[in-house]
Amino acid sequence: MANVVRKIARYLSASANRRFDERADPRVQIDQAIEEARRQHEALVQQAALVVGNQRQLEMRLARQAEEVANLTESARSSLLLADSARAAADPARAAGYEETAQAFASQLVSAEGSLEDLKNLHRQAASSAAQARTAVEDNTARMQRHLAERARLLTQIEHAAMQEQMTRAMEGMSSLAPSGDTPSLAEIRDKVEQRYAVALGRHELASQGMDARMVEVRRATMDARAQSRLAELRGALGTDGPGALGAGGPGGAGGDLGAPAVTGGADPHRPSLAKGQGAGANGHPEHDAQQGLPPGAGGARSAGAPPPGSPAGGSPVAG
Repeated sequence: MANVVRKIARYLSASANRRFDERADPRVQIDQAIEEARRQHEALVQQAALVVGNQRQLEMRLARQAEEVANLTESARSSLLLADSARAAADPARAAGYEETAQAFASQLVSAEGSLEDLKNLHRQAASSAAQARTAVEDNTARMQRHLAERARLLTQIEHAAMQEQMTRAMEGMSSLAPSGDTPSLAEIRDKVEQRYAVALGRHELASQGMDARMVEVRRATMDARAQSRLAELRGALGTDGPGALGAGGPGGAGGDLGAPAVTGGADPHRPSLAKGQGAGANGHPEHDAQQGLPPGAGGARSAGAPPPGSPAGGSPVAG
């Protein structure tokens, strides 16, 4: 059971670490790596400073010890000279005292020389350690410079990658295969507009093909035909065959008056005569003119002054 729990714990830890690495910001991780490298460099520099400081301290102690050895040597030599002088002066007591003093100086000299030799050995070791520390600091400094250059390169590459991702998202947003998001693309808007327009055209086509649309079209054609017939009647009442013939009997014509309409017998100028035998054809419709083989408006012109076919000019129709 404990083994299973440990496996689950390790699995959860590995999964959490992987998810954290996937979602972590590379800039923050780079800064963390650089900060860790700087911390290690500072620790190395401090350690190297301690080693070099130990070397300098040993050098100072070595100098003092060498000075002490020189002083003891000089003192022992002086004691021996004084002892020799006392013997020469026939003073054995003083000579013995100087001999003892020289012996003491010699003992101290031996101890000082031993300490000096130990300090020399320590100094050589400290010098070697200091040289290694200096080399390590120089190497780590060069490594830090490479790390900083790598950091600048990686940051530039991250910015370039972010720019490429932004451009890719923009291009995907303009593409029709882009996934739908909060903001619709131009292609999606175009598809919606085209679909709406196509539906409107289809509904209009279906409505125009129905019975109601055909009935409206028939009514419109009937109204147009009636309008044309009425216009033909008006032209026939005026004695014209078209819009270009108004100059013959209308205003500004050869026998017309510009100041007053050509109306006789007090008739309304705006109400043309529609009596039987006048107007458009025999029944007042253009269909009658068409049955008689006359052009539209010819019936009105005949009733206005032209004799019908088969009658003498200026007389009544001939019987029989």
